[in-house]
Formats: sequence, structure tokens, C-alpha cells
Amino acid sequence: VQLQASGGGLVQPGGSLRLSCAASGRTSSRYAMGWFRQAPGKDREFVAAISRNGYNTGHADSVKGRFTISRDSAKNTVFLQMTSLKPEDTATYYCAATSAGSVSYYYRADYQYEYWGQGTQVTVSS
Repeated sequence: VQLQASGGGLVQPGGSLRLSCAASGRTSSRYAMGWFRQAPGKDREFVAAISRNGYNTGHADSVKGRFTISRDSAKNTVFLQMTSLKPEDTATYYCAATSAGSVSYYYRADYQYEYWGQGTQVTVSS
């Protein structure tokens, strides 16, 4: 499967963005999906994940209540709605997919993912 992330950009603190990750090659509903981010000089970190059936989601504590992951299996797309953005959210955001596990599982560790998108830059600055 090929993953194409989009929707990043420059936004002021307190603003919102919605990232999209479009899957091609095979339907994304066959995969659990996740979002990760990496800021300059820092390790890649988990942001959010969603199970194959879309019923279960997980979010990092740092984004809980501000970011929401969702999926539209008919469009083979996963979204990350980001609100109340902070300067510390500045990073390159990557989407990832895995075929492992059951339809109700989601995964927080990057090593559990088989496929990665190219990343989209999010900059939060005034």
C-alpha cells in the first residue's frame, strides 16, 4: 500500500488543521493506521492510531482532547483533526499502516507499522 499525507501548513497558536492520509494500492480498511510526528532533533513519537474497523482509537497524552483521528474507509483515507495547536506541535507528521493484529486493534509503537507515508510539515507559530 502507498500512503500520501497532506494538509500540513503554517498555523497560528490556537488554530486548527486537518491532516489527511490517502491510501492507494490496497484498501486502507485492511490496515490499522497511525499518525506519528518528528520534530527537529527529537525522536519520532506516537500521536494517534485507529483500528481497522474504526471502532477503537488511541491518542498520545500530549494531544488528547485536542487531536482526533478518524477514517473514511469508503475513501481509503484517514484523518487527523488538530485543534488548539501549540508551538510544541510543530513537526513533520507521518501516517503509517499495518496489517497486523485483529480488526479491533490499534498500535502505538512505530515498529509495529509496515508502511509509511512521506510526511507533511506542520508549523505552529505566530
